Amino acid sequence: MGAWFKGMVVFSAMRRNRVLHGALPASGRANFFLCLALGAMAVSSSVSVYAQPAGVRAASAEDDAVGDAPDNPGPLATELSSELKPKAIDAAMKKVADWQVAYAETRFNKQWTFAALYDGLIAASKTTGDAKYRDAVLRFAERSDWTLLDARFPHADDQALGQAYLDLYREDPKPVRMADTKAIMDRLIVRKDDPSKLLWWWCDALFMSPPVLLRMYAITNDRKYLDYMDHEWWLTSGSLYDRQEHLYFRDSHYFTQKQANGKPIFWSRGNGWVMGALVNVLRIMPADYPSRPKYVAQFREMAEKVAAIQSADGLWRSGLLDPAAYDLPEVSGSAFFTFAIAYGINEKILDRKTYLPVVERSWEGILGHIYADGRLGSIQPIDGQPGKFRPSASYVYGVGGFLMAGSEMHRLAASKD
Repeated sequence: MGAWFKGMVVFSAMRRNRVLHGALPASGRANFFLCLALGAMAVSSSVSVYAQPAGVRAASAEDDAVGDAPDNPGPLATELSSELKPKAIDAAMKKVADWQVAYAETRFNKQWTFAALYDGLIAASKTTGDAKYRDAVLRFAERSDWTLLDARFPHADDQALGQAYLDLYREDPKPVRMADTKAIMDRLIVRKDDPSKLLWWWCDALFMSPPVLLRMYAITNDRKYLDYMDHEWWLTSGSLYDRQEHLYFRDSHYFTQKQANGKPIFWSRGNGWVMGALVNVLRIMPADYPSRPKYVAQFREMAEKVAAIQSADGLWRSGLLDPAAYDLPEVSGSAFFTFAIAYGINEKILDRKTYLPVVERSWEGILGHIYADGRLGSIQPIDGQPGKFRPSASYVYGVGGFLMAGSEMHRLAASKD
């Protein structure tokens, strides 16, 4: 029983620290699987939170709240058009958003997983003119008293919901809508850096906290939020951004790890989070802000790299530099890439002639993973590294990315008409 207990201690500590999004060390794996052998009933609900890059990753209890991967999801949709026209794009967005709200609204919560969905639903309402998606987010915000999670400050994941709250505040500036988020951001910006550990030590964090700080700046016109974000961004970038590959490592654990083909491990969704974060920065940061050119340069570098490794089906695999190792494309990372590149074209940051074919192919590729009922599949479950999954796998953050991509593709289509 000593090994069983040790395995449970390893699991509990990793879950608390969100290392479930990274790989277990060899000793942890050994104890964990011994734990299974000795006490399968005791740990059956927890086993699958560990990454299984060599095979299909089973769903965990945490995953169950945000999506699933059924054996029989039904047929794929046949009526959707990939034509670059606003009406066709809106039809795809509404089909997916309708299914997602009906499927998940009763499980809406304050976790980072749902935060991206809320951002996408708000974008979907703005794009399609149908308020019901934004209203679903508003109902949840009101039930939650407009508060964030705050048990593990200053963890960026717990701040991600603030983006939706502040976007809804900007529509209707009632003080309650921003009070708690502002209080937490005010605590954050006076926090002293810890020389031994980055605040945003994993690349996903750039999507979670910086957009909230940017919106606080936009609302208050107080540069302290912007300056703090800028300072912390470049600390994270200095550690995790590979200046040769122009991609982000998920965190420092991956600096020396390799894919089966010997290439470095660069995770699709992690880099998608970063490119989505860059959009959030560039949308709000003033044109004359001193470091804005650095964000534009990084955005262009990443877009060029991502476009160069796009697969023939228009999408990207969960391991960006070893696509042959993964049978399925990964739709959440692909959706965030599409969102970012389409934004870059719309804002004339990226050359339209060069990048329009990239997003036309990726949009068409994503539409090929929508099922007849509106389920968006081929989305990797919660993880922090490349992995395999079922074609039917659908998780709310990937749907959020898709809806944000659709909003920029609609802009792109409208400008083409």
